[in-house]
Amino acid sequence: MSAQGDAEAFAVRAGIDEAGYGPMLGPLVLGVSAFRSTATALPDWTGLAAAVSDDPKRDAERLVVTDSKKVFTRNPRGFARLESTALAFWRAARGADAWPSGRALVTGAPANLGPTDAALDAHPWYRELPDALPTGADPERLGAAYRGLERTLGDAGLEVVEAAPVVVPVGSLNASFDATGNKAATLWSYGSRVALDLFLRFGAEGLELVFDRLGGRARYGRALSDLIPFSEVRVLGESNQASRYAVRDAEGRRMRVSFVQKGDATSLPVALASCLAKYARELSMDAFNAHFRSRCPGVSPTAGYVTDARRWLDEVRRDVPDALPGRDVLVRKR
Repeated sequence: MSAQGDAEAFAVRAGIDEAGYGPMLGPLVLGVSAFRSTATALPDWTGLAAAVSDDPKRDAERLVVTDSKKVFTRNPRGFARLESTALAFWRAARGADAWPSGRALVTGAPANLGPTDAALDAHPWYRELPDALPTGADPERLGAAYRGLERTLGDAGLEVVEAAPVVVPVGSLNASFDATGNKAATLWSYGSRVALDLFLRFGAEGLELVFDRLGGRARYGRALSDLIPFSEVRVLGESNQASRYAVRDAEGRRMRVSFVQKGDATSLPVALASCLAKYARELSMDAFNAHFRSRCPGVSPTAGYVTDARRWLDEVRRDVPDALPGRDVLVRKR
């Protein structure tokens, strides 16, 4: 265990969250966001107040960053609100000249963490991803919101260095379930890869990382030691609400990492990660429903959650059973 000082500077602050852990159909998606501070400002709602709000009612004048369940509602305004937030920060992280296609967003995770073309091609509905985004937000308003975000970041001395979803299609998810034999272990296997990528890229500057914690697990020290070989891990505190650790590796990279219940309520990077994950999952499910709508026009679309997924499967089997692909790429094993 290291005696790492708590007074050390952490230039990069990041968050990880997921969407789609519980459904029966559709992908699991992890969102990741990271901000570099070139001054003393923190990536929070106060520092970005000129462009960002946690109040969904302010979506006409601000990008809304909070728990994606509050940002997104299943209507045109709710989708546009979520899309605006996800795309504005996605573009800010890349300095891109244009918005991405749906496929570019779904496959564009850092460090090759996103699905390969072969993995997507095994799920034919991903061919229905939109050729151009946005699909719900007004392009002019979105462009203005993006420019406002850029100005606000610059004024605050902040830089978005990552904002992306990590999409795990059902076939890949089932293969991981087979390998781990455990749903929580599969979630950690993907989340830990994202954390390791952030640590390797930003640990030399000092990385503060917050995970939105799912489930009752409170001890992560051994898992962090296994994830980063030859590292020193110090427990800063472990409880049912939050578990915190300081990590240093042999190259001098440093990370303070927290696993926090309801992290999207207290950490803007986690809340943004939640929005990125939810947006990519909604795009994926829209593509899923578009694919099957052309084959099974009498079957209502589904969001993939268990009760409605069973309804959807029963209706497709009844009406057009030949429309269903192999179960391994369609239905989760866990």
